[in-house]
Amino acid sequence: MTAPEYIQLKAYARQDGFFLALLWMASFACYIMGITNELLGMVALGLAVATPFFVAGRLRKFRDEGREGQISFRRSYAYTIFVFFYGAVLLAVVQFLYFAYVDNGYLLSSFSRMLSSEEGKQLVSQYGMSQMVEESLSELASIRPIDYALNILTVNIMIGFVLGIPISLFLQRSHSVNNEL
Repeated sequence: MTAPEYIQLKAYARQDGFFLALLWMASFACYIMGITNELLGMVALGLAVATPFFVAGRLRKFRDEGREGQISFRRSYAYTIFVFFYGAVLLAVVQFLYFAYVDNGYLLSSFSRMLSSEEGKQLVSQYGMSQMVEESLSELASIRPIDYALNILTVNIMIGFVLGIPISLFLQRSHSVNNEL
């Protein structure tokens, strides 16, 4: 890969990473609001599940427009990893800002409220997890906003490494379709 090709790959990946971060931010916002609204919780799940299809669509666009219909597995895999990396970094910044300045314990109190409801208590006691739930809630209360953000950053980058393989295998193309016509 030449230097201009590498610059092109990273430029497309930064742009598409931004769009991926917007998708993930919408999913995160729907998740937070979905604690009290089941429909938004389902929307959050749907947006998260759409991630590999979204990235595959962006890779297809890069392949067809930026690479004139041809892309190797290595280049498409590198592109996919960069897209996930840039999207994960932006999402981590937004999540840090949310947990540091906006949340004020909302998420933790929502979990606590759910588990202290009559149904939650019955469920926890049926499985004999009362002590574990209390320890988990106290552990969650001690986690700093930067820890949440770094954890999600790491998870999303790892997801990129894993999902990048099937996405890249599926969309690699060694010859241009336009040249065959």
